[in-house]
Amino acid sequence: MTGKPYLTGHYEPAVDEISATELSVEGALPPELTGRLVRNGHNPKPGVTPTHWFKGSGMVHGIRLRDGRAEWYRNRWVRTPALDGAPYMTENGPDLTASTAGTHVVEHAGRLFALCEANLPFELTPDLDTVGAHDFDGKLRSAMTAHPKTDPASGELHFFGSSPFPPYLVYYVADANGRVTHCAEVPGATASLKHDFALTAHHVVFIEGTVTFDATEHSGIPYGWDDHQPARIGIMPRGRDGAARIRWFPIEPGSALHAVNAYEDARGRVVLEAPTVDREGFRLSWNWWVGAPGRGAEPVVRAFTRRWMVDLAAGTVGEETVDDLAIEFPTLNDAFLGTENRHQYAVSFPDARGFGGYGIVKYDRVTGARLIHEAGDARLPSEAVFVPAAGATGEDDGYLLTVISDLKQNASQLLVLDASCLDRIATVHLPRRVTAGIHGSWIPDTALDGGTSD
Repeated sequence: MTGKPYLTGHYEPAVDEISATELSVEGALPPELTGRLVRNGHNPKPGVTPTHWFKGSGMVHGIRLRDGRAEWYRNRWVRTPALDGAPYMTENGPDLTASTAGTHVVEHAGRLFALCEANLPFELTPDLDTVGAHDFDGKLRSAMTAHPKTDPASGELHFFGSSPFPPYLVYYVADANGRVTHCAEVPGATASLKHDFALTAHHVVFIEGTVTFDATEHSGIPYGWDDHQPARIGIMPRGRDGAARIRWFPIEPGSALHAVNAYEDARGRVVLEAPTVDREGFRLSWNWWVGAPGRGAEPVVRAFTRRWMVDLAAGTVGEETVDDLAIEFPTLNDAFLGTENRHQYAVSFPDARGFGGYGIVKYDRVTGARLIHEAGDARLPSEAVFVPAAGATGEDDGYLLTVISDLKQNASQLLVLDASCLDRIATVHLPRRVTAGIHGSWIPDTALDGGTSD
C-alpha cells in the first residue's frame, strides 16, 4: 500500500490492456453517435509509484459507437520513451519525446494526438496504438499545451508551448490541414504555470496565475504557489503581429488550470471564465497530487468559477465569483468556442472534507440556473463531452458523454445524457472499471479517414 491517493479508489490504475466487443447497451444510442469517445489519464505500470499524480504514464480508453451499437472498448498505454523509464532531463537538456502523454487526447487534420504540456504530442492510430512523437514537420520545437483550441470557423488549431525558462511562452497556429502557419514568442510572459488558454474572435487569452516555477519542489513537477508572482490575464490580438501587441492585466491572486470559454461582449470587453482556486485550495489540491499530509479529500478543492471582464479601452478588469460549487473539467458546445455561450458543463466534487456528491453540472449563463445530474454514491463521472444532435438548432441540442467509475460495483458505464435536461438516454456497460482520468474528446468517424477501422 503506497498511501498515494492517486493510486487508490477511483484512481487505482488499470494493470493491463484489454479489448472487448459488442458491449451491452441499456436504452437507445442515438444513431448520430458514430465515432469514438477517447479518454486519457495517468496510469503508471504495475509496480511503479510516480512522485506526482501528473507523472503517471498516460493510458487512453476508447469506446467505439456506430449505428446504435457499442462496437468496442479498448485501453492502451501511450508508448512513449517515458513509459519504459526514459528521463525527461538529459545531459543535452529536456527530451521532448519522454512524455507521460497522459493529460488529453484530441484530433486535428485526421490525426489523433495524446498530449502532455511538457512534451511533443504523440500520434495514435484510430485503434489507439502509438505511432510516435509528432513535431509538425519540424515546425514545433517546444513543448505543446495539452489544451489546443480549434477555431470552429476556420478549422485552425491554436496552441502554445510554455516553459519555466525562456522563452516562457511560444504561440503557434496550424491550418486545417495540420501545417504550422504561424509561430511567435510572446513577450512579457513569465515562468508562471500556463496550462490552458482561451480564444475569441479577435484575441488569444492567456492566464498567468500565482503558481510559478519552484526549484525547491522535488515531486517532478517544479511549480508552487508564490505570493510574489503576479496573477495576470494576457490579451493578444490574433494575427501575424499580435504577439508584439499583447497587453497584460493584473487580477486577484489565484490559479486557474482550465478555461471554460472567452468571448467579446456587446461592449467590446473580453469575458473569460475559469474554475479558480485560492492559496488554500491550491495547497489542499497540490498535497493530494503529491500524496502529502494535509491534503483535501479530492484532487479538486475550492475550485469556484471566476469571471473576468477585461475592458480594453479603459484598461480595467472586473472580477467576480459566479458560483460556490466546487467544479472542474469545464466543457461546452465547441461550436460556441470563442463566442458568447449560454450553456456550459462541468464535474462537481465533494468539498475539502469529502462532504457532498459527484455530479455533472449544467449552467445557464442567461438565467443563472444550475442543474445537477447526481452521479450516485461512490460514482465519479469523467469530464462531460458535448456532441451535437443531428439537425441541432439550439446550443444545448445534443448529448453529454461521461464515463462513470463505480467503486461499489467495481464497474464503469458510459452514460449518454440529454444535454438540455441531463436526463439519461442510454448506458453502455464497459468490461472493466475505468480509472478516473483527466480529459477526452468525441472523435466522429468522419474525422479519422472515414472511420473504416474495425
